[in-house]
Amino acid sequence: MPRNYTSTARLLRPDPKFQSLLATKIINKLMWGGKRSTAQAIFYEAIEMAQKKLPDVQDPAEIFNKAIDNVRPMVEVRSKRVGGANYQVPREVKRARQQSLAIRWLIDNSRKKKGKAMAKKLSEELVDAFNGTGASVQWKEQVHKMAEANKAYAHYANN
Repeated sequence: MPRNYTSTARLLRPDPKFQSLLATKIINKLMWGGKRSTAQAIFYEAIEMAQKKLPDVQDPAEIFNKAIDNVRPMVEVRSKRVGGANYQVPREVKRARQQSLAIRWLIDNSRKKKGKAMAKKLSEELVDAFNGTGASVQWKEQVHKMAEANKAYAHYANN
């Protein structure tokens, strides 16, 4: 019987430390060249560093959960060609895509910082996202502003 590949959630296993599928997704996005143990070490070290910067947080899983929630976009713009013109059409973002965009933005913005170890860069980005500041949250706000500016074209979103 063929496997059903429509849902990746069933194919993922929770990470060993936090027993969280979200942590597994972050580790998978962080991983390069199949080096899972290296990605896990970076992620766990980043969470430890972030926990030292946020002493009032008891549960370390709360750090990455709240950081992802603060970066999660509600709307995005998609290009749509109508006649001879391209319009930036605002659309609601499905829950799974919200999560994957948030993870991608956190990791990408961490990688953009230069001159530090990846664990340190990731911990800084997680702390900033936890506090509602930082490059990833600014990215989300920029996407929301673009959607707001183009809401006149929302009637093209029906397709």
